[in-house]
Amino acid sequence: MSGTIAEFDLIQRYFAVHAPRHPFNQLGIGDDCALINIPAGFQLALTTDTMVENVHFFADADPESLGHKLLAVNLSDLAAMGAEPFAVTLALTLPKVDECWLRAFSNGFMALARQHKVDLIGGDTTSGPLTLTVQAMGVVPLGGALLRSGAKVGDRIYVSGPIGDAGLGLKIKQGYICNAPEQALNAFNKPLPRVDEGLVLRDVANACIDISDGLAADLGHILERSGVGACLQWKCLPLSAEVFDYVENSGDWRMPLTAGDDYELCFTVPSDSSPQLPAGCRCIGVIEAESGLRIERAGRLESLGATGFEHFS
Repeated sequence: MSGTIAEFDLIQRYFAVHAPRHPFNQLGIGDDCALINIPAGFQLALTTDTMVENVHFFADADPESLGHKLLAVNLSDLAAMGAEPFAVTLALTLPKVDECWLRAFSNGFMALARQHKVDLIGGDTTSGPLTLTVQAMGVVPLGGALLRSGAKVGDRIYVSGPIGDAGLGLKIKQGYICNAPEQALNAFNKPLPRVDEGLVLRDVANACIDISDGLAADLGHILERSGVGACLQWKCLPLSAEVFDYVENSGDWRMPLTAGDDYELCFTVPSDSSPQLPAGCRCIGVIEAESGLRIERAGRLESLGATGFEHFS
């Protein structure tokens, strides 16, 4: 159903009914600004992501999954910093008011928010091409945030889970035939932000980033900011059976390394420590002094450019 529901009625009906529950959030939706109390000894971590129709998602995307994914990509940024999320704002630019779409979108968005005890405390709505923006807020102990600049020579490189599934999901959406597409499509449509893993890694990792634009590109950001290089081991990459089959059938072995939207964490850990890491983490390589990113595959060492998804390229 479409209609001419007023802006404030839209906010009240689909979003403002969820009252703030986190103790940091003194005042949420309803005034010109939200009010937040940050306790002493903590820093505020902020991140913003925008998703645009036909750039970040297909026009026929399921709105419930879209609401989930929009929030997930922002929570993933906080996870990469080791921040505990507590609040978000949401800006919606809508070509029309479709209440069925809004109901499904808000259900997906708010279900993930409740799962991570995150409050929606404000935002904006306007008319125009479908564009979705979230600003997410978290807290981290003073001086305790995970950064991209902390990797050290000798550090082991880990990822928090399988890579390439979301990239395969995109290819399935584009027509690739896969015998068991469910896992890949779920990874593409409804990624899981590694919030709990980020909180654990805050005490053990030297550097961290979330994999949004592809492992090679995002690990490349760590290498650049830390002034180091790295070597990966192809045989150690955590690939699902479906991604492995895709690589075998297509010969496109770079896909799991360059496709975006995985939203796993890539992080480095000192070689002389044996931390208790979250389940599913896999060591895939080592930080080296020589600049650049390399991969050992089938007995050969190959240079791996930091290629991945990039706007305006």
